[in-house]
Amino acid sequence: MKKGAIFDMDGLLLDTERIYRENWERAAEDFGLALHPDFLPAICGTNGASSVAAIRRFYPGIDPQAFIHACFARTEAMLAKGVPEKPGAREILAFFQDRDVGIAVASSSGRRVILDNLRRAGLAAYFEVVASGEDVANGKPAPDIFLLAAQRLGLAPEECYVFEDSINGARAGMAAGCATVVVPDLIPPTEDLRSSSAGIYPSLHAAREAIAAGIL
Repeated sequence: MKKGAIFDMDGLLLDTERIYRENWERAAEDFGLALHPDFLPAICGTNGASSVAAIRRFYPGIDPQAFIHACFARTEAMLAKGVPEKPGAREILAFFQDRDVGIAVASSSGRRVILDNLRRAGLAAYFEVVASGEDVANGKPAPDIFLLAAQRLGLAPEECYVFEDSINGARAGMAAGCATVVVPDLIPPTEDLRSSSAGIYPSLHAAREAIAAGIL
């Protein structure tokens, strides 16, 4: 078993990607656009310059920051009323906590959003380290956020699991040199994830069971 476990948040610990998808669709409507089918895989898990690049790729000519605000303002208002967690999230966190494995969250969201949403879901107490999109120059799929999370845990990347649902996030975990476990949410894994990740599992329950069995 690894010494550290680094978790993405949206779509992995929290069942929020459906909310983001709904609000990206609404944002597109605001701008008189149809949501391109390849847009969500491109933007999921990103932040900052990576998000802006995805928007410019699919929707040249619109203001990326205004488009992001149109989605995120709605999403934040909805999550303020309650944040649903993904099945198995609490169990896998408790599993690692009971075994003195260092636990970090590494999310592209801002630090305040991360802390607020984990608190609302009742999961904040499990984490000793928080790495946010605000803490790194390059967002996922660059490895920066996972390298930072491992450093803050006092561990080498290869001593850590990374748990991700998104393509961009999983590629970031692998680029960081972490044992990257993919638990897909809305977007199916690509062939490179199937061939290069430490494993792909249908749920956090299944991932926890594989670790307990010594498979991961």
